[in-house]
Amino acid sequence: MASPLPHVTDAEWAVLELVWEKQPATVRQLADVLYPKGGPSEYATVHKLLGRLEGKGYVRRGREGGANVVRAAIGRDEAVGRQLEVLAEKTSGGSLQALLTNVVRAKRVSAEELRGLLELVEQLEAEKKSGKPRGGKGAS
Repeated sequence: MASPLPHVTDAEWAVLELVWEKQPATVRQLADVLYPKGGPSEYATVHKLLGRLEGKGYVRRGREGGANVVRAAIGRDEAVGRQLEVLAEKTSGGSLQALLTNVVRAKRVSAEELRGLLELVEQLEAEKKSGKPRGGKGAS
């Protein structure tokens, strides 16, 4: 199991989603999308959120062509997976099965969604039996 990443606030997650979508992106580009009519304080807010995300290991910042450029340090799937592991540890004694069972029941998953989940389980079992690695999880 990969080490869990620190918790991400809703505001940080909104910035992280945008980084995944737009990367590489400058701090200014991200601020302009998040706060279209924003000014210096909104830019500072995005800058601070990016600093927190960088400290938590979610993004990398650097200088390119004189601009502060941001890229995701991990992909969306990996980040979500790690957060689910933390949630499972917190709420279900570490059992992903118990967590997912509760999610499926509480959300009232549609028949189509259940079929998709069953197909995923079958695909993962086949990959495990064949020894083929699962699909990559880059910094998407």
